[in-house]
Amino acid sequence: MLKKERQAYILRQVNLHNKVLSSTLSSEIHVSEDTIRRDLHELAEDGRIIKVHGGALSHSFHDVYNPSGHIYLHDHKKVIAEKAAALIEDGMYVLTSGGSTILELARVLPPQLRATFVSGSLPAIVEYLHHPNIEVIVIGDKISRNGRITVGGDAISKIGHIRADLCFLGVDAIHVQHGVTDSDWDVVQLKKAMIESSQKVVCLSIAEKTNAVKPVHVCPVGSIHTLITELPPGDPLLQPYVNAGIEVL
Repeated sequence: MLKKERQAYILRQVNLHNKVLSSTLSSEIHVSEDTIRRDLHELAEDGRIIKVHGGALSHSFHDVYNPSGHIYLHDHKKVIAEKAAALIEDGMYVLTSGGSTILELARVLPPQLRATFVSGSLPAIVEYLHHPNIEVIVIGDKISRNGRITVGGDAISKIGHIRADLCFLGVDAIHVQHGVTDSDWDVVQLKKAMIESSQKVVCLSIAEKTNAVKPVHVCPVGSIHTLITELPPGDPLLQPYVNAGIEVL
């Protein structure tokens, strides 16, 4: 790739996944990590990303850099959030991971809903607190700066004491053969614990993240009950997931 093509690819990955690792980009683009670091430095200098140790973050995921609250493909994520909210019933215990689609779910919950939400996502917790009838249980005490979510042994231990009715997972990548994958080891351990502690697992994913694979395995598609995207359930892109026995909304 030419530098312009590389940097366009990097920007798309940052917008799509909120964060990227230099090592992953190096492998995907087939260039050295030094080249990737130079590209990230240039993009950061231009104000298009936030460069951090080992990779980069999206401005949309950090309010201090993005006070307007712009979220990549916001309209798509709002459609997903509204579909997800329709699954929640009064009295339910609901586990949620982090990410911009989970944040959008927190914003569209109907005001009359009475449920208990269990989460370590700092942005989502703030939104839950604005809701008039929701109880909030916060897990963990170690915060992932990049993901703005609690991680580590305390969070995983607390999740293990919960039997949730629903688990909403924000998805970094999902593939019929390779299952759900992510690029953050600590977040993956949290998601694994959430899956184990939930009666029903619902993955929230914009269509761009389907048929994709990241380095760290979360779970096989057999562990997923429902997949929600912005597409209509009958879209041909989603048929392999239907064939795998997943409810597609």
